Amino acid sequence: MHKTNSFWHLILLSSMVFLSCDRSTKTTLFDKLLPLPDSTQLEYQKMETIGFIHFTINTFTDKEWGYGDENPEIFNPKKLDAAQWVRIAKAGGLKELILTAKHHDGFCLWPSAYTEHSIKNSPYKNGKGDLVQEFVDACRKYDIKAGLYLSPWDCNHKDYGKPEYISYYRNQLTELLTNYGEITEIWFDGANGGDGFYGGANENRTIDRKTYYDWDSTFKLVKKLQPGIMIFSDAGPDVHWIGNENGHAGESFWSSINRSELTIGGSDQNYLNTGDPNGKDWVVGQCDVSIRPGWFYHKKEDSAVKSPQELIDIYYKSVGRNAVLLINLPPDQNGLINPNDSASLIAFKNILDESFSENLAENAVVKASGFFNHDPFYKPENILDENTSSFWAAATDTASILITLDSATGFNRIILQEPIHFGQRISKFDIKAEVDGKWISLYEGTTIGYKQLIRLPECKTEKIQIRISETRAIPAISFFGIYKSSRNEP
Repeated sequence: MHKTNSFWHLILLSSMVFLSCDRSTKTTLFDKLLPLPDSTQLEYQKMETIGFIHFTINTFTDKEWGYGDENPEIFNPKKLDAAQWVRIAKAGGLKELILTAKHHDGFCLWPSAYTEHSIKNSPYKNGKGDLVQEFVDACRKYDIKAGLYLSPWDCNHKDYGKPEYISYYRNQLTELLTNYGEITEIWFDGANGGDGFYGGANENRTIDRKTYYDWDSTFKLVKKLQPGIMIFSDAGPDVHWIGNENGHAGESFWSSINRSELTIGGSDQNYLNTGDPNGKDWVVGQCDVSIRPGWFYHKKEDSAVKSPQELIDIYYKSVGRNAVLLINLPPDQNGLINPNDSASLIAFKNILDESFSENLAENAVVKASGFFNHDPFYKPENILDENTSSFWAAATDTASILITLDSATGFNRIILQEPIHFGQRISKFDIKAEVDGKWISLYEGTTIGYKQLIRLPECKTEKIQIRISETRAIPAISFFGIYKSSRNEP
């Protein structure tokens, strides 16, 4: 079982021994060991929203992908302020930022000892600049985690496609993960090979995506240099791409997946978008999206920035479907994030804060069809507190929960969470409300995982029922809440 945290498995095994003492119970709560997140994956998912900073020489050529023949002298952001990036990200609720230290064109935002195609040969700070250092310093000043992106592809390097390039790539990884303190995430994407400068060869080069990079050895190097870092790629091992750049996870989304079926740059995108209920590995899903149509700044897109409402919709389809949302904020040629981008991001955060400001079920009475071994540790009312370590666990594979509110209450948002430190268990559920003496269906769903966010037309009721009808193991819920957003659209 990949990436299984030994601490949680010790808890599981202890629970099995303790609970099996009740001979009247045919099964134990944790009789089926599922893939589990490790402690770093748990903390990572709690961030919910993080950010990307796409900024490099492409910003000055007005391109999305460079060719590798760009002159470093064109890189000269005259008002660059990395602290501005971080302040905006923090005001928008982002908990981590990832910087494009090197994109596909090969231009490095730090003075790498292994190439001349870098910031050291630009006019920026008379060749003495180090944007990676400025970035990580700003992140630490404002208490945001710092991550880095190092493109596996390099259109500038003469040896790309040859074994020598892998040594070059790992040398640059070592620079980034040795010289800048703690880096919390390293981001590897699947764009590998194509037309490029390649030291003047000006040709198309292709690689075998399954073998060329020897990713397992690279991952080992990364973990050796930064033991607590999260590694993102199509194939994890810690975080995986969701299969699109729209920011949308599948309506059914499992954190379990089989990494053996994944190849960086060559995975089934539908499989990435749903995960696998029978998967053996726990890999957090990450939904990436740019606040603009492109990933780098283009002035012509100043009027095409995603609205706060568009970002909200993406949030419900990413964080609200058991994934983490990554929002890209591209600085302009001056090195500043455009006011249109910052205004939209901050308004997005304000909408979320308003929508989930008060849990209207906080003082409800909760009854369930049963809870495990009648042990108070698993009692139904645990679903009302926000401590994800406490939870209700059913007595059987299917169950129902009745929530009775203080009085008839209007709401249009629901939050459900599973205690994912014990795995992802629920695969089908529905929610009903009693309205005018009749039970009406509010929602039918499949997976829950870390968080399921449900938008509804406003409903007013005193009683809500959750029915869990299909599971991978005895179901458990750590949190239930209802909210009333001023935005009543479903």
